[in-house]
Amino acid sequence: MFSKEESTKLKQLFWTSFGKSFPKKWLLYNTKIKGFVFKFVADTKTAMVCLDIEMNNIEIKNSYFEKILSLKNILLNEYISNLIFDKDYHLENGKSICRIYTELPQKFSVHNKDTWHDAFQFFIQNMKQFELFFHEYEDVIKA
Repeated sequence: MFSKEESTKLKQLFWTSFGKSFPKKWLLYNTKIKGFVFKFVADTKTAMVCLDIEMNNIEIKNSYFEKILSLKNILLNEYISNLIFDKDYHLENGKSICRIYTELPQKFSVHNKDTWHDAFQFFIQNMKQFELFFHEYEDVIKA
């Protein structure tokens, strides 16, 4: 087991290593849609690449989720084949969001440096595909 301090240091090292190994300006929060963000997630159990729809207004949040669902077949067939679509994903803080995501299939822990390379490659491949999808269908999503 790691102390809280050791765990924090490993997480910081993980993200620093990722940024230094793969320096790229990712889209992430720069979608020009408030509450519609792409994220990398890594913890002691999993690594994920996510599209989070986090608006406080439920109707608007659901509207964006429905737009993505209307493009689901394209997204799955042309970009990322193993996405999970969760309209009611609960974050650790209890907040409910809509999350479209893919998880690293191998065992992963931010505490295990031997798993980092696979996570980095997974991040690069899947975020690139999410960004390509967003840029191609941005007008439909924003309409």
